[in-house]
Amino acid sequence: MKREIKFRAWQPQVKRMFEVGDIDFIKEEVMLCHWGWESSNDIDLMQYTGLHDKNGREIYEGDIIVAHPKMKYEIPKIGVVQYGDYRPMFQYKLVDGEEYSIWNNDVNRTYEVIGNIFENPELLEEKQ
Repeated sequence: MKREIKFRAWQPQVKRMFEVGDIDFIKEEVMLCHWGWESSNDIDLMQYTGLHDKNGREIYEGDIIVAHPKMKYEIPKIGVVQYGDYRPMFQYKLVDGEEYSIWNNDVNRTYEVIGNIFENPELLEEKQ
């Protein structure tokens, strides 16, 4: 399977998301497009999953997604995309800690990016 490998980065000092143009692993620096080089310790780096949501938007680590089930008896679930804690794959994790695999050929659900953990943390607050 061939997929595009790319990253984006959150720069907390300016509270802005940047595309990543280059990564220097020796110097531990990241080139933020339209910004410049930053230490990898000063940013939050997120990898592209290789997947798109139902609207064609690229899905990255740190994205908040809604998993829309195709079956009537399931309800939509909101979670954060992350690399697996115990398995080498991307997954989404709910506020309650439940983890679900995210697939490009999922016949049971579609995914929709509704924000990310840096710009939209309120989307993860549980409804009272």
